[in-house]
This record gives sequence, structure tokens and C-alpha cells, in this order.
Amino acid sequence: MTSRVTLMAGGVGGARLADGLARAHRTTVGDDPGVPPDLTAVVNTGDDAEIHGLWISPDLDTVMYTLAGLENRTQGWGLEGETFTVHEAMGALGVDTWFLLGDRDLATHVARTAARRTGEPLSTTTARLAAALGVPARLLPVTDDRLATVVDTPDGTLDFQDYFVRRRHADPVRGVRFEGAEVARPAPGVLDALRDADVLVVAPSNPVLSIAPLLSVPGVRQALESRSAPCVAVSPIIGGRALKGPAAEVLTALGHEPSARGVARMYAGLVDVLVVDHADAAQRADIEDLGMRVVVTDAVMRDRPDRARLAREVLAAVQELRS
Repeated sequence: MTSRVTLMAGGVGGARLADGLARAHRTTVGDDPGVPPDLTAVVNTGDDAEIHGLWISPDLDTVMYTLAGLENRTQGWGLEGETFTVHEAMGALGVDTWFLLGDRDLATHVARTAARRTGEPLSTTTARLAAALGVPARLLPVTDDRLATVVDTPDGTLDFQDYFVRRRHADPVRGVRFEGAEVARPAPGVLDALRDADVLVVAPSNPVLSIAPLLSVPGVRQALESRSAPCVAVSPIIGGRALKGPAAEVLTALGHEPSARGVARMYAGLVDVLVVDHADAAQRADIEDLGMRVVVTDAVMRDRPDRARLAREVLAAVQELRS
């Protein structure tokens, strides 16, 4: 019988672990290799934005492209072999092209925007796009409603993409808020995926900018807290720093320790096992004091075999927890 795995994810780290789980899950649970894994990814939408009149869902697209085997393997986002003819032409016309959009990537955004204008929910559009690309998992935006991550800085409040892309996350962070969260509803299937899973996994995504938006949607944190299935998280902080993005800086700015131990404190009560890198093995006792089991391994996903290896170790940690 196939185990139902639900991953909470955002960003490149989330996309890479999703790909690893899709690749490793069948062999770990002993299923027929011709049967797709029963994997659901609940993905952050706080980064979504309207750019050039098009609706962009960066985290959903990163997870979708990666699971489809289409992602740019160097940078982790965007499409492999992408061209930028339209982007360059817009620049020649005097358009502010601070947000890079590739030609093939534009097709995704055009399709999503057209569906949005007909009133189609984001979850329905996402399922249709993922099926068209042959994604071997179920992708769920955390909500079909507006959810906007905004960052408070000394220069004022910035929309997430202004902070992250336009200004290259150089501004000191004074606070982070998720506008719309108080009235947002989980997208269809999200709470079922969390409640019915045999295994819950929190990806090595930014705890503040990728995972916290998920938990801000009413019902999501509660579903995780009342789970019957074991939950495993992978620390995105290795040796005091993040492999990609400003996670360490944001954690520090908001009063959290930028370490695996700091991540464990943020997830206390939500997860049963924390996977950390060998560089953080000395923090094992402190993390275990928070009531979590600790798995120490090579937590860096350098390539596809690494993704599958880490995913197998995540799933194995659940088996050991149950034994």
C-alpha cells in the first residue's frame, strides 16, 4: 500500500525535496516502480504577484517545473534552456524589466492569468497546468484567496517581490506580515492532505518567508498540531547559514537564532523529527531537549541523486519513529 506523503514547501529547497520524495518514495515503501507516488505538496502563495499584468506564482511554478524535470538546474528556478526575447524587447521599449520572465515561462503566466480572469480558482488552474506538464504529484496552493507577504523595513513596507527581487533582499527586516491571512481559506484538499497523510514533511524552506505563510492560513497550523501522522522537518540552516536566500538574515532580524537549533525552536510542537546537517551535529542534545528526535546527515541537495537520498532518509526516519 502506498503511503500518503504531504509536503509543506516553498522556494528552491522545497522544490528539490519534493522532487526527491517523488523519486524516492516508491522504492522506500516498496511499491511497484510503475505506480506514481502518492505525494501532495502544499505550496506557499505569499510570494504571488502581478507583473506586467500577468499573475505570477513563483513558488508554485518552481515546485511544478522541478517535479516535471524542467527547472534550470543551476539557479533552481525558471526553466532549463530558457530564452528572453520578449523580456529584452520590453526593455527596448522602456519597460522596467526588474523581474526576469523567460519566453517559455511567460506561457505559464499567460495561461494562469487568462484562467484567473474567468474566475477559475488558483487550485484548479494549478492542477491543470501540472497535469499538462506531467507532474507526478498533486500540487495545492495553500489558499485560493489573497495571501500577500509584506516586509517591514526602515524605508517602509515592501511587497515581497520588491524586497526579494527588485531590491535583492538587501533591506534590513523589521517585521514580516501576511496580508489577507486572517480571512483566507485553505484551498480545497489542503486540510484533507494534512489530516489524511501517513507522513508529513516540512521542507528545508525559509521558516519565515515560505513556511510561516502556510501556517498563517486559518486551519493549517491547527491541522498540523492535531495531526495523527508523524511530521519530519529538514532544517534549511546549515552551519549558521542558508544555502540560498536570506533565511539566516531574516531569522536574526526577527530575534530567532540562525541555526538548526533556532529552527527547532520555531517548529517545536509541530514536528516530531528534525533532520540536520553534519555541520550542526553538536546541537543534537539541545534540539532533543525540545522533544524532537534528531537525524544527522548530509542535508545538502547538490543534484538529483542527492535529492532522492535525502528524501529516503526523511522517510526512513518516519519508519524508525514508528518502530
